[in-house]
Order: sequence, then structure tokens, then C-alpha cells
Amino acid sequence: MTFASADRKRPAYVRALQKIAARYPQAKRIHLVQDNLNTHSLKSAVAVLGALEGRRLWRRFEVHYTPKHASWLNAAEIEASLVSRECLGRNRLAFLVDLISRVAAWRRAAEDEGRTIDWTFRVDDARRKFRYDGLITARSRQ
Repeated sequence: MTFASADRKRPAYVRALQKIAARYPQAKRIHLVQDNLNTHSLKSAVAVLGALEGRRLWRRFEVHYTPKHASWLNAAEIEASLVSRECLGRNRLAFLVDLISRVAAWRRAAEDEGRTIDWTFRVDDARRKFRYDGLITARSRQ
């Protein structure tokens, strides 16, 4: 899911989490793949919603962080690139409401068409590329 916001601050991030949670009300856990932006954390949910509600929202998600220096592996980055090329082109939008409207229309069309990302980079490829030695890091267990 792609959302447009005026900034990348905590309230915008928490609104996105709430929209995702509302989209999948029956899901026990929602797998969320996201980058390592400093606002993408439990702290943001707690700061915006308070301890009880923030933790309740955060528990709905199983968070998977993308590699810091591998945007070409990041499906969210691929989607952002598609939005930029297919939805916005070379246009400059003066108003956030126009951006939100265009992105929402693009997202609906993509979902209606059943678009998927054809992932060709496999686990074995990643292990070779990153010289993975089989050790589990503390970060990967979180």
C-alpha cells in the first residue's frame, strides 16, 4: 500500500499503520516490510497514540526491516519508483491533496489489475551477493 503525506514524521507514519490495520481487520498479524527510517518504530506509535493504544496497534504487525544500503532489494522502493514514473511523471503538484488523490487512484488501479512484483532475486543469490556466513544477528531476531 502506498500513501502520500506532507512529511515523514511520527503522526503520518502512525496514520499509515492505522490505515493498513483497518484494511485487514480480521488478520491476526500483518507482515510489514519497511525501511529503517527513525520514525518507523514502536516509539512513534506510543508517542502519537499513548502507551496502551500505541502498543495495541504495534502488536498487530510483524515488522521486517529492509537492508539499509540495498534499495534495489526493497519492494517498497520499487513501488515508490513505479508511483513516481506511472502516476506523477514529470508533473509538479502544488497541493498535497492532489498528490494524495493521484496516488490513491494509482493504487486502486494497480490493485484492480492484480499487479505484483516479479521477484527474481532469490535467497541463494542474496547469500552469494552479501557473503552471508550463516550467522544470525541480534537485529534479524527482533
